[in-house]
Amino acid sequence: MPLLVEGRRVWLPQSAGDLVRAHPLLEERARLLRGQSVQQVGPQGLLYVQQRELAVTSPKDGSISILGSDDATTCHIVVLRHTGNGATCLTHCDGTDTKAEVPLIMNSIKSFPSHAQGGRLEVHLVGGFSDDRQLSQKLTYQLLSEFDRQEEDIHLVTLCVTELNDREENGNHFPIIYGIAVNIKTAEIYRASFQDRGPEEQLRAARALTGGPMISIYDAKTEQLRIGPYSWMQFPHVDFWLQQDDKQVLENLSTSPLAEPPHFVEHIRSTLMFLKKYPSPTNVLFPGNKALLYKKNEDGLWEKISSRSYQ
Repeated sequence: MPLLVEGRRVWLPQSAGDLVRAHPLLEERARLLRGQSVQQVGPQGLLYVQQRELAVTSPKDGSISILGSDDATTCHIVVLRHTGNGATCLTHCDGTDTKAEVPLIMNSIKSFPSHAQGGRLEVHLVGGFSDDRQLSQKLTYQLLSEFDRQEEDIHLVTLCVTELNDREENGNHFPIIYGIAVNIKTAEIYRASFQDRGPEEQLRAARALTGGPMISIYDAKTEQLRIGPYSWMQFPHVDFWLQQDDKQVLENLSTSPLAEPPHFVEHIRSTLMFLKKYPSPTNVLFPGNKALLYKKNEDGLWEKISSRSYQ
């Protein structure tokens, strides 16, 4: 069944701009989201989702009340929610394999029982801007097309992507919204930034930088964050990249050098240092080749519940 807006079929291909112009409610929602001030989200009850990760849970979760992600430039943050059981999935898509990722997102929501509750599937797409290489535009089209290909009716509720999330300054383009959060209990979606991107921020970032595919990181039944075990190929020329100045790192390791947040280069350098230290992660980072497990403690902060020996 098709992608729907206000109960009507969305006909593709068309640009995000054309789509919202045809549906004033979509345009209004995008305008309201852009106009919000950015909320600083603290670590309590938060599950932070990195690039090429997805997390899904429901209002019954006693540990997690907020899913969030940021630092999206050409990337898009996708929220899919079932209005009957409240199951909510948030993922940070970069266009690596959208065709494989959308079914993963769909199946993550289907894993929650929804019988006899009615409700519908609603999708929210946020991120990207009018970048020179048109990567955002391509990703917007891929996501809309893949959701349109799914068997279920999916209602497009928020579309604040690409040209709808673009601002221009001195001839350069930037995203307006870099990050969002969703409140699992109330379904509110809002502009957000995050100080705490853990646990295991560097390890998770290293997996993405070395080309790891989209993965689910959270088990809502046990309320545990599950990391790994991962393996990766040695990152090519890691010493060379660590010797380059900030400009070279930015221009060569970003999809949108002018639009990156201020901490981008520092983040890339620390991830490269991590990859240099752990060129082969299997037994060093994952003793016994077992996953690292984390659970929220009484203060709402992540606490490790499995051993780890690397320093």
